[in-house]
Amino acid sequence: MPLAANIRLIAADIKLAHSVFALPFAVLAVFLARDPGEPPRTLALKLAIVVACMVAARTWAMLVNRIADRRIDALNERTRARALPSGRLSPRAAHAAAALSALAFIALASLFLLFANPWPVALAVPVLAWIAFYSFTKRFTAACHLFLGGALAASPVAAAIAVNPASLAETPALWWIAGMVLAWVAGFDVIYALQDEAFDRERGLHSIPAALGPRRAAWAARTLHAVALACLVAAGLADPRLGAIYAAAVALVAGLLVSEHLVLVRRGLAGLDLAFFTLNGVISIFLAAAAITDLLL
Repeated sequence: MPLAANIRLIAADIKLAHSVFALPFAVLAVFLARDPGEPPRTLALKLAIVVACMVAARTWAMLVNRIADRRIDALNERTRARALPSGRLSPRAAHAAAALSALAFIALASLFLLFANPWPVALAVPVLAWIAFYSFTKRFTAACHLFLGGALAASPVAAAIAVNPASLAETPALWWIAGMVLAWVAGFDVIYALQDEAFDRERGLHSIPAALGPRRAAWAARTLHAVALACLVAAGLADPRLGAIYAAAVALVAGLLVSEHLVLVRRGLAGLDLAFFTLNGVISIFLAAAAITDLLL
């Protein structure tokens, strides 16, 4: 298959648009962690590298997921049309693309050496290992959703390390934002896993819906989202730069999360696209934009 066709197929299969879930929080972390005395041009360059790193890292993680799950996906009616199980993409091409994504991430991380910051490249391989690990966790633990949350929660922490390593000690809000991402992502991943409850149980795969059943799994997702909201409130209290605009965004996020769960109650799995993709995409973009506006003002 021509290279361009493979690239288009991979981009569609791993849904690059879903980078919207974690990328805004990495961008927010750049502004939370920045040194106020740093020239805007330098900050803009660091931000561009962070965004490129995020795209490369997510591409790596998603390709590892597709490669690891290709035989499982072939058995699942919902996923058998994906590029690898359907045969439209060869394992060799997927492995090559994953390797190139990992190398691109390491190369991009090494650019921070230009700013006398060795930490991004020193931590590049451990980060790649961590974000890929989630793909194997459903084989042995129902806490796999928390591992996915932890993989995405690495994004604001990694962005802060790249921009200003000292900020992790100086800016507690970064940790609260990371905690929010972990609980928020884990919660909506539990929701997403509801559609595979029977399949997971039949195949001996682990998930909270398979372990607890749909009703208790829904309550687990609600609890995780309540924890996410608590983390957002704590972030606002921990950083005086996050003011009224951020507070209003947190209130809106609370309403959107409630709406997400009401959609599921009223429409069941038929409302999954709205609850999982649309509302969560709005949450990440709007919250990050509001927080950054407060920080810049």
